[in-house]
Amino acid sequence: MAKPLVFQWRDRQISFQMAKVDRARLYGFKESEVLDDAGQRCDLATLAQDGQTVVGRGGAAFGNLTVDGTWIEKGQMRPVDPAGQTIEPIPSSFAAPVPLVEKVSAEDYLDCAVRAIYVMETADDISGLREELAQRTIYRFPYSFRCGLEPDQGFLLANAEGTVFCAVGKPAKVEFLGLAQAAPAVEEEDANGSEEEADSMDFSMM
Repeated sequence: MAKPLVFQWRDRQISFQMAKVDRARLYGFKESEVLDDAGQRCDLATLAQDGQTVVGRGGAAFGNLTVDGTWIEKGQMRPVDPAGQTIEPIPSSFAAPVPLVEKVSAEDYLDCAVRAIYVMETADDISGLREELAQRTIYRFPYSFRCGLEPDQGFLLANAEGTVFCAVGKPAKVEFLGLAQAAPAVEEEDANGSEEEADSMDFSMM
């Protein structure tokens, strides 16, 4: 069983198991199986850039190199900011209870680009919390699945049936585009304009 996410709500700690809601869970899924002429299952492989080498499943991986091309282990690297100062990683949200303090509006939640939604399941008595969430209360908290550099935004909320959800995402970057400036209207010149002006009568001559 996966490690639970523990919240500190008022003077209580509530432990939740997170069940991700994905398209397969909502709509089901289908899987294609490819067989050869002998009925043997075919596995996906990758053709290397040389056009000759076939790399099977698990035969390729990412590596890290220094600027001079030397192999370096991930544990030897450290994150730094543009000034070269070390950035302290943010601990995982599963390492310690997460305080539920900040309440936000529905607009704050809708301004977030949600990338994952989880059903929160618990054996604890959460009648008080469920009642609060049923009144359209939304809690926001920093969420980091594992130790990282920048946390996501987590939202704890409930639907009309009282099911508790956790939505995870980042603030959406919305760019507003204005209307293009209208070009000034220019009357088209008559191809025969010069001839018409030449043939026009000059009333000052009369």
